[in-house]
Amino acid sequence: MFAKEIYQRRRAELLKQIDRGILLFLGNSEAPLNYVSNCYKFRQDSSFLYFFGLQDPDFAAIIDVESGEEILFGNDVDIDDIIWMGPQPLVSDKAAAIGVQKSAPLKELDNYLSRAISQHRKIHYLPPYRNHNKIQLNRLLNIPFDDLKKNASEAFIKAVVKLRLIKEACEIQEIEKACDLGYAMHMTATKMARLGMVEQELVGMMEGICAAEGHFPSFPIILSQNGETLHNHSHHQILTEGRLLVIDAGAEINSCYASDFTRTLPSSGKFNQRQREIYQIVSAANDLGIALSKPGITYTEVHLSVARLLAEGLKNLGLIKGDIDEAVAAGAHALFMPHGLGHHMGLDVHDMEDLGENYVGYDDTYRRSTQFGLASLRMGKLLETGHVVTVEPGIYFIPALIEQWKREGTNAAFINFDRLEAYYDFGGIRIEDDILITADGCRLLGAKRLPNTPEAVEAAMQQE
Repeated sequence: MFAKEIYQRRRAELLKQIDRGILLFLGNSEAPLNYVSNCYKFRQDSSFLYFFGLQDPDFAAIIDVESGEEILFGNDVDIDDIIWMGPQPLVSDKAAAIGVQKSAPLKELDNYLSRAISQHRKIHYLPPYRNHNKIQLNRLLNIPFDDLKKNASEAFIKAVVKLRLIKEACEIQEIEKACDLGYAMHMTATKMARLGMVEQELVGMMEGICAAEGHFPSFPIILSQNGETLHNHSHHQILTEGRLLVIDAGAEINSCYASDFTRTLPSSGKFNQRQREIYQIVSAANDLGIALSKPGITYTEVHLSVARLLAEGLKNLGLIKGDIDEAVAAGAHALFMPHGLGHHMGLDVHDMEDLGENYVGYDDTYRRSTQFGLASLRMGKLLETGHVVTVEPGIYFIPALIEQWKREGTNAAFINFDRLEAYYDFGGIRIEDDILITADGCRLLGAKRLPNTPEAVEAAMQQE
C-alpha cells in the first residue's frame, strides 16, 4: 500500500473526469479452488487497488461525484474469524489508512444503491470479469447478465484508463522490482536448461523463484519448444538437440505490479546457423522497437517500422520477395509475426485488458486496424511520457498458417512458399523487454537486461 495521500489524489483526479452520478467500485472476493474454504491465492481487482489500495476480499466503495462523498463498505471480523485468522484491523481503520472518512457494513451497499436508483441517479461501474461480481451487479442494479458488459460506463472506463496509463514514480519503483524478479526467473532457467530435461522442470524452477519471495508469476508461464504456438502452456516435452525454447514469463509482486519478458534459447546451448540467422533479425527488431519508442510517435508506427526490418531480414534469407514497403502494407510480414509489437503493462500484465483493449491501446483518433496481424496490436496510439509498454517482436513458422496462405494465394507476390517448407520444424523466436517512456525517449525497466544476442545467450547458458 502506498501513502494515503496517493489514493486521495487519484480519487480527486478521477472526480474531475466524471460529470455526475455515483462511481461504484467492487473489490474481488475469494475464489474457491475445490471447496469453499480452500481458495486460490487472493488477487484484488486492479482498479479497486489503484484507487483504494486494499488487498482484502469482500470490499466495495462508492464515490458520489456531485458531493465528493466516499464510503468504504466491508465487514469487521467476528470472533470465529479471529480464532482462525487472528485479530484484524477494523474497516474504519482500513478506511482511514487510505484517506476515506466514512465506512459501513457491506450490507449497507444494497440500501445505498437502492436509494440512488429510486432517485434516478446514474450509477457508473466498470466491466465485470469475475462471476461473483457479475452476480453482485445483477442483484444490486437489477441489470440482466447479458447486458452487464454493454451497460458498463464508458465515461468511467475512459477516466480510469486516462489515470492508470500514466505511471507515477511510486508505481515505476514497484514495476522495477517486478522486473528484477522476472530477470531472476529467466536467468535461472537460462543457466539450468540442459538437454534431456523436461520443460516442466524449468517452469517449476521459475515459479519457485517467485514463491520463495512470496510472489507469483504475472501470468501462466509460457515455456515450450513449440514456439510457433504463441501462448503454449504445455510443458511436457524433453529438451532436444536442434530445437528452440521460447520462454515468456514475468513476475507479479505483492503490490500486484507486473513484469513480462521473453527470451528464446537453443535447447542444446548452441544456436545452429539457421537459428542464429533468424535470432539476429528478431534481436535487431527488438533493439529498433526500443530505439524508436518515445513521446509523440504512435506505437503503430513503431510496430510497422519493426515489421519492415523483419521483412527485410527475411528477404535477405530468400523467404520474402518484392518491394518491402509494399509487402508490409499488404501485411505479408504477418505470416511470420501474426501478433502486435507490444502492450501496456502495470497492475495487470496486459494493463486494463478487462476495461477493453480499444480503450487502453486506441482512442477516437487512433483506431485499430482490421488487417490480419496488425489487428492484434494491443497498443497503437501515441506514446506518452509515463507509459510502460512491452517490446516483443518475433518470427514464427506456423505450418498450418503457411499452408493456408499458400493454398489461398494470400500475399503470393511477396512470399516464397517453396522455400518455407524447410522451416516447418523451426518453431519460433520471440524477444521481449519492458520499457518506460520518458520525456526524451525511453529506458529499459529492471536493473539488468536479459541476454539478447546469440553470443550473450550462449554464454549465459554455460554459466553455473
